[in-house]
Amino acid sequence: MKSDLYNQEGQKIGTAELPGRVFGVAWNADLVHQALRVQAANVRQPLAHVKGRGDVRGGGRKPWRQKGTGRARHGSIRSPLWKGGGVTHGPNKDRVFSLKINRKMRQKALFSVLSRRLKENEVRIIESAEISEPKTKLLQKWLKVFSPKENALIIVRNENKYIFKAASNLSKVTVTDARALNVYDLLRPAVILIDYPAVEEIDNHYHASRQ
Repeated sequence: MKSDLYNQEGQKIGTAELPGRVFGVAWNADLVHQALRVQAANVRQPLAHVKGRGDVRGGGRKPWRQKGTGRARHGSIRSPLWKGGGVTHGPNKDRVFSLKINRKMRQKALFSVLSRRLKENEVRIIESAEISEPKTKLLQKWLKVFSPKENALIIVRNENKYIFKAASNLSKVTVTDARALNVYDLLRPAVILIDYPAVEEIDNHYHASRQ
């Protein structure tokens, strides 16, 4: 399949050949939702934590003898019934939130998002997304042509080191290696800018469902 090819000035300079297996996939909302849910769960940190009766300090001896005092039976002052005791059924930091999704499903979700956004004219293929120095001004100069509000995802090859450094000062701009795509980054920005040489790298790297 084909798409317009742009230079850094935002001018159409030709046609880019795109692999249909990457940019011609039907939209699958359920699969994209599942992949996004898995990604969010796998970065979730279990911060809430309470101490059970075995974690609370003290309570090593029985507070009073079992019989003959007229009081209720107790084995420890750190029972959940006592002030300062452990908490019953509280949140625990050892809880695991991670989920799994197989590689083919995750890859198809990536392709589904790329295809949908290309169809909606939210993807631009750039002849060369390289800059000569790692300076933010050089990146902003051509970035504003495609995204005036500087809200973009730039997909490049890992060899393009300068652009990673130049984008570090831009809060709404994410630069990612073509081999490290994820559903969240593809859905979030207003526009996706793809370095044309990175298209081939995407096609070669994500081959789980290649026939």
